[in-house]
Amino acid sequence: MSLPPPYETLTPDCLLTAVENLGLPASGSLLALNSYENRVYQLGMDDAPPLVVKFYRPARWTDAQIIEEHDFVAALAAEEIPVVAPMQINGQTLHHHAGFRFAVFPRRGGRTPELDDAAVLEWIGRFMGRIHAMGATRPFTSRPTVDIASFGDESVAWLLASDFIPQDLREDYQALTRQALDGVRRCYDRAGAVASLRLHGDCHAGNILWTDAGPHFVDFDDARMGPAIQDLWMLLSGERQDQVRQLADVLAGYEDFCDFNQRELHLIEALRTLRLLHYSAWLARRWDDPAFPAAFPWFGTAHYWSQRMLELREQVAQMEEPPLWPV
Repeated sequence: MSLPPPYETLTPDCLLTAVENLGLPASGSLLALNSYENRVYQLGMDDAPPLVVKFYRPARWTDAQIIEEHDFVAALAAEEIPVVAPMQINGQTLHHHAGFRFAVFPRRGGRTPELDDAAVLEWIGRFMGRIHAMGATRPFTSRPTVDIASFGDESVAWLLASDFIPQDLREDYQALTRQALDGVRRCYDRAGAVASLRLHGDCHAGNILWTDAGPHFVDFDDARMGPAIQDLWMLLSGERQDQVRQLADVLAGYEDFCDFNQRELHLIEALRTLRLLHYSAWLARRWDDPAFPAAFPWFGTAHYWSQRMLELREQVAQMEEPPLWPV
């Protein structure tokens, strides 16, 4: 089986040919948008608003997994939930050209939401509740799950098998990650059995665009199965009292449309810890992509790992604290 093409072969000519083969009247103007996992461009159109074209990272997802994401977002859009769904062109949303898979989206602008505003958080919460109500109707069958094994155990094992961690820090990192993952497992034990549903998966403020009409949700590329709190905890920041208030504001809107199991509050710091571990492994796994050393030149330095270990020590302590409010 042939290997997928590297991104270096995704030239402007290749990109424009891919789009023109769909019958879209591209003007030839291109603007690269901020994305590392995939390659995303704003593409000018003749006598029409620009479109956004996303070329998926080769070999990351299968066609079935990408289509499952597209179908989920399309179902949300059909319920008038403000998501940016891929356009259906010639009867399909996923297209192929020169070994690449790509999708075309309408361009939707917006600004970062003001997450210190209670009304903004409640508004986001209402739509997140609707997304989760739809997500709970049936599971993904091809996409993976947010879990300890893939985000935690596999991430740590991959890093320890690589040369990215300085030799003089490896033993301490191994011991600390073992301690952190033990803490994660205790959090999951305290939470008990919680429901798993289809999620946005990466619902931080950068993936919510705000306009005068309210929020819209973009980039479901990390859509997975998992607990509802995975889509909520990234909206929380600051001191504990700040997070208590923020979560209360989000749930004030969320629970208008979807029940929330408060036992999932035990998972907030565990999921934060898993994200820290997964992020370092993600950078390491992508290091052969020239975009990564250029964008993250500090990765792999002793200072980088010292900072990550400090964060993990803080997380070990945070995971032993009680949840944001009594469960």
